[in-house]
Amino acid sequence: GIAIYGGLIAGGLTVYVLTKKKGVSIWLLLDILAPSVLLAQSIGRWGNFINQEAHGGPVTRQFLENLYLPEFIINQMNINGTYYHPTFLYESLWSLSGFVLLLLLRNKNQLLRQGEVALSYVIWYSAGRFFIEGMRTDSLWIGNVIRVSQGLSLILFVAAIGVWMYRRYYSYPPAPYYRVNLIFTKQLITRR
Repeated sequence: GIAIYGGLIAGGLTVYVLTKKKGVSIWLLLDILAPSVLLAQSIGRWGNFINQEAHGGPVTRQFLENLYLPEFIINQMNINGTYYHPTFLYESLWSLSGFVLLLLLRNKNQLLRQGEVALSYVIWYSAGRFFIEGMRTDSLWIGNVIRVSQGLSLILFVAAIGVWMYRRYYSYPPAPYYRVNLIFTKQLITRR
């Protein structure tokens, strides 16, 4: 029953305690974990498909066929005689493409600084979740103004960009580039 944002907060606190206890950079560990979290989210959304939950509003069968979806997805999106947007699939594909993007970006030499892979994850996931959440029919609302997950996505999106900008342009000394830390990580592992 825990929502993804609750899981991410609990996971983040666990990572914080672990890195403080072990003396490892929290940003480096978050950079390592971020792509895997996106992959896990991509896979996890299929649980919503199996349970026929977290779907969008009603659509026609023709709409789903025009998306070139396999028959098993179209059939599962028929709930009590009504077809629904497969928002689980939209978010699964969004997370999967983010996983691939993060892997590509973090392996570009001298592109991202330590911590920016994790911040890219927050920006990517929050942007997609904001729009996909707007399609869902089971959202919790803050008043009748905005969905809770959309509000949280917006806050996280803006905060991640703010932290990125601050760390990139105002932090001294600047965080090292990510590829440099791969060498450091290998040295750290071989010393233990």
